[in-house]
Amino acid sequence: MLKSVGPNFYTPFLSLFDQLVLGNCVLLVNLRRMRLEKCWFCSSTVYPGHGIKFVRNDAKIFRFCRSKCHKNFKMKRNPCKVKWTKAYRRLHGKDMTQDSTFEFERKRNRPERYDRNLAENTLKAIKKIDKIRSDRASDHIKNRLKTGKVQRQKEARKQLELGIHLVKASLALAQDSSLCLPKIKVNVSQAQTEENQPMEE
Repeated sequence: MLKSVGPNFYTPFLSLFDQLVLGNCVLLVNLRRMRLEKCWFCSSTVYPGHGIKFVRNDAKIFRFCRSKCHKNFKMKRNPCKVKWTKAYRRLHGKDMTQDSTFEFERKRNRPERYDRNLAENTLKAIKKIDKIRSDRASDHIKNRLKTGKVQRQKEARKQLELGIHLVKASLALAQDSSLCLPKIKVNVSQAQTEENQPMEE
């Protein structure tokens, strides 16, 4: 029966059906959205069905991404003193702490009425914000590493000056005096030379 009717007959109905299904799916996704938690110890993302949840006697809930974080919590370690955590990295200036893109990540508990245009614009904005944040984070890391790079270059130059005889041939050093370190002349008084004479028996 479906073959007897032309294929163009069902296209408007299919497009309406897809829109209705898509609308219901979006509503279902909004109602049953995945809640991504943050690990209490290392601040990494904990996806649904993963990690460990610990409820203390005072009903405070702690979520951990893996057993490593849970064990460190049980050992009463401070996340600000453990080098691989986000808290340590932010405290010591290794990661960005203040940026306008972090404002978009805050939890908002007020419900929004579904609007397809708003959802599309939001998804486009999320991609742009992620790109901006990654660019700013890479710039932050480059600026942070600049000081270390200058210091390493100074140390390498000093090491090269001290060990230039290992790199250059002795004849080249004799011909070009700029390659050698300047020789320092020290005046030694006669009294010191007499004191250093070997003792006679």
